[in-house]
Amino acid sequence: MHLPLDLNGSSPFPDSPLNGMSDILMGEKTLSSVLNDHPGELVRTGSPNFVCSVLPSHWRSNKSLPVAFKVVALGEVKDGTKVTITAGNDDNYLAELKNHTAVMKNQVAKFNDLRFVGRSGRGKSFNLTICIASFPAQVATYQKAIKVTVDGPREARSKTSMYHHLLALCMLPIYFDCKII
Repeated sequence: MHLPLDLNGSSPFPDSPLNGMSDILMGEKTLSSVLNDHPGELVRTGSPNFVCSVLPSHWRSNKSLPVAFKVVALGEVKDGTKVTITAGNDDNYLAELKNHTAVMKNQVAKFNDLRFVGRSGRGKSFNLTICIASFPAQVATYQKAIKVTVDGPREARSKTSMYHHLLALCMLPIYFDCKII
């Protein structure tokens, strides 16, 4: 069987699932262009239709984030659509959050004072699930988004313990009332 060279713009396989690939690639280009327009500010989610602002890698429990967390829709989402965020991991499957709901306005949902009250656990990070109450409902995920601890980010123990050991060695002659010759 030979296919004609000119198909007058029609596909030789009209039922093929690969026919809509140009639309997917167009969406990917849009996603890439949005990420390039805002370098370091936005990050991909598990859904190609949504991006969100970058969270700090480690944060203190119940402390305001340095900037408002935003979810940006790349497709059409009606104004007034409710957006909800949940966080969890293997140890804490549903972390307590404050101010975790927002409303879409001009394709952006802005969470002004999002706070992570629940802690992610030692060495663990939370995964965020972003639920958009559109019809049909849409879900995006942000994997290993943020580590939340009681004291927040701090110096590694090895650096601090080394400092305390040196300080103790320097103070040793004072404790034993020794004279250094």
